[in-house]
Amino acid sequence: MSSLPHHKVCTRLRASKIHGIGVFAICPIKAGTMIFPGDQTDMIWVDKSALPNLSPAEKQMYADFCLHRGDRLGCPSSFDSLTPGWYVNHNPTDPNLTYSLQDYSFYAARDIAEGEELTANYHLYSDNVV
Repeated sequence: MSSLPHHKVCTRLRASKIHGIGVFAICPIKAGTMIFPGDQTDMIWVDKSALPNLSPAEKQMYADFCLHRGDRLGCPSSFDSLTPGWYVNHNPTDPNLTYSLQDYSFYAARDIAEGEELTANYHLYSDNVV
């Protein structure tokens, strides 16, 4: 029998007190756990110079969902394929996730309780952080 769709899923999206939508633990998560092991969303790099003629709403998607590195943006290959990892909110002082620059993966920095919002320090992997 094949696994049900929730097998090995430890997070879900819901409204956040930090910002808009956030990612929340649906079960306890042990320190060191890879948070989104099935996330195979391709990321592409776009030059910021390609964006000036976009609408304000389109520009906001790049601001909200891309990694900013110098003159380039790391984006999902399509904004229609955003996965929960793109909704992790910023916490500069006490994030519960760490981030791997090698494979763009999130890991639990400490034990995370069921119901807790997952956060990362964007400064570790993106230049443009407000």
